[in-house]
Amino acid sequence: MRCDQVKSWRLWTGLGATVAVAAGAVTWAVMSHPAATPDGKSEKAPLTPLNAHALLQAGHVQAQHKDFDGAEATFKRVLEMEPGNKLAWYNVGVVSARDGRPADALKAYDTALKIDPSFTSALFNQAVLLKGSDPDRAIALLKRTVTINPEASTAHFQLGDTLARKGRDAQARDAYRRAVAVDPSLHSQVPKKFRDSTRPNPTSTTSAGR
Repeated sequence: MRCDQVKSWRLWTGLGATVAVAAGAVTWAVMSHPAATPDGKSEKAPLTPLNAHALLQAGHVQAQHKDFDGAEATFKRVLEMEPGNKLAWYNVGVVSARDGRPADALKAYDTALKIDPSFTSALFNQAVLLKGSDPDRAIALLKRTVTINPEASTAHFQLGDTLARKGRDAQARDAYRRAVAVDPSLHSQVPKKFRDSTRPNPTSTTSAGR
């Protein structure tokens, strides 16, 4: 496998397979100490935003421990509480893609984007899934991503890759150049035919964008 192929997969997993979790403190007692009824039997805690937040964290932990079926079930429980939770929809998409269910992943990402059209992680992941089957749509999604976040180096790189596959070399070169300007470490992964014309300049930032 060529180094650019390895990098491309790492870029996808680096952004696409990381489960999104809302920021802020979480009360784990919701998960570990269910309420008790007068007869001593436990029952599920009431469905509240705090519980949904805790479940997002729990699903994240499950995914980190490779329990992807459990993580998906947890994220779907969040959606029972909050059907408009974009992070839960996004995470369902991540797990579905990881399990080889691209149609389910695309549907989940699409729902997240209906909730928040500027959700760049969902835009990027959709584009990566569509690169092979619908490159024109992938290009449109990646262009939206970099318009919203011009520092998204991985999106610029994937845009360059998709344009190059379509034979649109001038546009691909520009996309690769923008990716390298944000993250010079990507230069070694640029296809050889574009490498000389996309060398980073000394003022390029050294931090990778998404």
